Amino acid sequence: MSNLNSFSKVTPKIMELSEMCTEEKINPELYTKYEVKRGLRDINGKGVLTGLTEISEIISSKVVDGKSVPCDGELYYRGYNVKDLVDGAVLDKRFGFEETTYLLLFGKLPNKTELEEFNQILRDYRHLPKNFVRDIILKKPSPDLMNNLMRSILNLYAYDQAANDTSIPNVLRQSLELISIFPLLAVYSYQAKNYYLDRGSLYIHRPQPELSTAENILYMLRPDNKYTELEARILDLSLILHAEHGGGNNSTFTTHVVTSSGTDTYACVAAALSSLKGPKHGGANIKVVRMFNDIKRNVKDWDNEEEISEYLLKILHKEAFDNTGVIYGMGHAVYSISDPRAQIFKSYVEKLSIEKGRTKEFNFYTKIEKISAELIAKERRIYKGVSANIDFYSGFVYSMLNLPTELYTPLFAIARISGWSAHRIEELNSAGKIIRPAYMCVQDRNSYIPMDERE
Repeated sequence: MSNLNSFSKVTPKIMELSEMCTEEKINPELYTKYEVKRGLRDINGKGVLTGLTEISEIISSKVVDGKSVPCDGELYYRGYNVKDLVDGAVLDKRFGFEETTYLLLFGKLPNKTELEEFNQILRDYRHLPKNFVRDIILKKPSPDLMNNLMRSILNLYAYDQAANDTSIPNVLRQSLELISIFPLLAVYSYQAKNYYLDRGSLYIHRPQPELSTAENILYMLRPDNKYTELEARILDLSLILHAEHGGGNNSTFTTHVVTSSGTDTYACVAAALSSLKGPKHGGANIKVVRMFNDIKRNVKDWDNEEEISEYLLKILHKEAFDNTGVIYGMGHAVYSISDPRAQIFKSYVEKLSIEKGRTKEFNFYTKIEKISAELIAKERRIYKGVSANIDFYSGFVYSMLNLPTELYTPLFAIARISGWSAHRIEELNSAGKIIRPAYMCVQDRNSYIPMDERE
């Protein structure tokens, strides 16, 4: 135990050495001087083109009189507007995540027979290797479920006799297996944490073959296996909206970069999970929830817009919450006027709030959305528009579904593995060269100093 403690402890010497690491910082002016697109964004905030894809498209601006101007956001999966995919599933009263996954992987909407055959493949793969839950998940619980997911994925490599085979048929097989078992890995990791670390109860429920991905998540998670139809359909909607978002988002770009090196599927997916875990990416929904909990504690009258504005200004001025000056869930790197995912989500969130008796809280969210957009635009002088992103409402939805906070980012991964898989196959099928952007070294050159002459 003493070795473990020393391994995880920052000693005074480490603190001293760390000061040398922070002494030298790259002058921000050099990025302008050498025209380096920091964060792969140009001076107007648009993404630098680094690749081509047929999988999804994000629309956030249009050309008017020869100039690019912001417009209401739109998101397309394989050329289909995601709103139409959602509306189609709702109209037919069916679950749409599996159909969306088929579309992302194969580039076409399945007919009834094709979708049933695809669902059967997912059902057949929806199990873990013998003793995997006991030996890999239950015996090594982690306080962070994303780390547990990464570790589980890397352990699955040892169970795959063709783990290093990067042929398209084998990668497709691996992808379908991972899409099928991600919900199991996430839910069982939570159950292990809840039992061993939080001293709660342990429930390990097997997935049911007749249920959809969304239904199985709720079925496996809840002690009594019960859920309402609206709960399952809202979760299914969330999975559809989180399944894919262009090739440039951090975790999907990571998938392309790592795939281009020729590595195996398990290493690639673990890298994507590592990216998604970050609070600037998939972990943002938890930040939104924590921020709202803070606002609820400090704003006494949820109907008083003046009081709400005063506290939001404190957040913007780095005087409240985490003192970063960020109102989480507002604004997006790509969208300005509106995030289509948030717009679609919001219309269904209200229905769930009515079922759960939380309409007052929903109205509070809408007020904060409206006031935040106005304050950010004014304070930051952002004239192109500021809107809520999907993280703004997703945490509220998950709380109404009584999902544990620890599962919020893993739920993102359960959805996004479909998009990652499609992009990995596209990279293997279309590119060929390793992705290797250039970095310019701005360090001055030094003459070698013999050991005896060094200070």
